[in-house]
Amino acid sequence: MHVVSRQTKPIMLISGLLTLTMIYAAVAPQAALQGMFGETLSGPLAEIITRNWGALIAIGGAMLIWGAFHPAVQGMVLMAVGGSKLVFIALVLIYGRAFMTHQAGIAIALDALWVVLFAACLIGQRRN
Repeated sequence: MHVVSRQTKPIMLISGLLTLTMIYAAVAPQAALQGMFGETLSGPLAEIITRNWGALIAIGGAMLIWGAFHPAVQGMVLMAVGGSKLVFIALVLIYGRAFMTHQAGIAIALDALWVVLFAACLIGQRRN
């Protein structure tokens, strides 16, 4: 874990940049839903919720990038964004297994990897 924790900055930067790409859902909500889940939602409420979802995920990505350069907040950022990723994973596994054949399946796999790496960074930092 010490080996991973020494790589906290690049882990946060790469994860942050990938997570930040979900700003796409705030800009093109229907296209993002179609790509991620293979379905769309309609109506003004769907637009608000999907755009907000995309913006919140992008904010998590921005937090990871910012935290990569500010060691004092890395733990808080890793826990907050890692927690958010765990909730997404759990929700898709509980309610949306049918979406696993779309980009949601790839997102679940990547998010699980990031959560494991975030945990290793946190454990390694605690030991130091």
